[in-house]
Amino acid sequence: MTGQTPRSAWRDGLGMLALILVWLAATAWMRPLVLPDEGRYAAVAWEMLRSGDWFTPTLNGLPFFHKPPLFYWITGAALSVLGPTEMAARAASLAGAALAALSLYLFTRRWCGPQVARRALWVLLVQPLFYVGAQFANLDMLVAGCITATTLALAHAALCFEQGQPHRRVLLLAYGLAALGVLAKGLIGFVIPSMVIGLWLVLRWRWLTALALLSLPGLALFLLVAAPWFLAMQQRFEGFLHYFFVVQHFQRFSAGGFNNAQPFWFYPAVLALLSLPALLWARGLFERAYYTDSAIPQHVAVRQFMAVAVACVLVFFSLPQSKLIGYILPAVAPLAWLMADASQKASAAPSRQRWWWATLALSALLGLAVVVGLTVDQRHSRRSLGLALGERHVPGQPVFMLKTYLYDVPFYARLQEPVFVVDDWNNPEIALRDNWRKEVADAGQFAPKLAARLLLTPESLPAALCRVPVSWVIAAGDLRERYPFLALAEVVNTARGETLWRIDSRQSAQFTALNCAGTPNGDSAGK
Repeated sequence: MTGQTPRSAWRDGLGMLALILVWLAATAWMRPLVLPDEGRYAAVAWEMLRSGDWFTPTLNGLPFFHKPPLFYWITGAALSVLGPTEMAARAASLAGAALAALSLYLFTRRWCGPQVARRALWVLLVQPLFYVGAQFANLDMLVAGCITATTLALAHAALCFEQGQPHRRVLLLAYGLAALGVLAKGLIGFVIPSMVIGLWLVLRWRWLTALALLSLPGLALFLLVAAPWFLAMQQRFEGFLHYFFVVQHFQRFSAGGFNNAQPFWFYPAVLALLSLPALLWARGLFERAYYTDSAIPQHVAVRQFMAVAVACVLVFFSLPQSKLIGYILPAVAPLAWLMADASQKASAAPSRQRWWWATLALSALLGLAVVVGLTVDQRHSRRSLGLALGERHVPGQPVFMLKTYLYDVPFYARLQEPVFVVDDWNNPEIALRDNWRKEVADAGQFAPKLAARLLLTPESLPAALCRVPVSWVIAAGDLRERYPFLALAEVVNTARGETLWRIDSRQSAQFTALNCAGTPNGDSAGK
């Protein structure tokens, strides 16, 4: 349909990929990691790199099984090349966004022509939600890219089958992409694509096509890619499969009590709001004729497919009470396609074309404004604490975090060992609250001996500080009133209410405040 030779098609695809990466990565280095999500996932990848254990994700040295490892693998590889930088920390998200954008472009170029393909790509790239999501170091954009690419590959295979064209090779690709989606964020990597393609085929009464998409070689490839990590973790850690699938998937999906509870209509409202102003040009989306009338039959099929993809994502993620904005990223690419396609007639006149491009420019500026705003407003980052610690910390000196766990500090400080986290770990309330304490405590269940060494109670902190000449404590600044030895320690850095102290137990006043045994500079203080 495009009239391109295979060589020119490859050049076109590679050129578009380069453009996508340049645009999305241009400002990815600017702002510090945002707590908690960016700091958490970047730190897990950093630990994977420093430990050399590329199988087991760890949070402060403890097995962390909230999510599968693909994000950490990609990020760890980037960290090995670029070091612990913000750009490296966001490499996996950039890869996911590039995968989604390129897949949308290639699919549309094949079935709707290069003009619609370019238009859909431009609309997608300037969407603020997509642009910012591509530069946010968590798993949402990576799995969104895998889901988008999987559904488009399945749709491509289905349309090829219906037109009597070869489809098995791209079908294998779809199964492989689904496996990557599972490794990116779990079961949604194949559940959502299955929902989308299944509902689309049912609505079109394409039962033979549905059967054609079932592939034993594809299933074998899926298991070959996705299964080994899960089996290896279950072999190493008893109870892993129950924790990962039952607790982290089904219970989080169906139960309440997690963060960010929102009403059912939250996602449709947010997606519509964040798609402005381009959505205003696509009023045809709400007309039935748009989904039934076209001179090109496959164009109608693609319109229906994109609408089903948006609807499935919105409904699926609207069911649970907990709702984070990043969850709806798999709906952004198909909605961008619909906006690009449905707006063609409304923006066809030369005078309106100028306004159309102005609309896209405004969307791009909104995305850039968000990035600049996050760069200026660093309330949710503790980069300065981490950098200050990294400048003066000597390997072997223990670091204690008192009543807090700042995910990004070990990343920015380039710490080579886990820190000691001090809190009331015997409090039964920890298991009931969805916060950093529960994450650390859950991780400790898979390595109880290590957890017993790293997770300390406040009563044991002074004795731990007495065992070494120099140690470091990070805590809220007002805790110095409850812990007198902090008032005597050297303040190295403060950031957003958190303070970094250097404690020298050999100093007489500090030695006394800690109630250390023996005498200052004696054996007990130097051990």
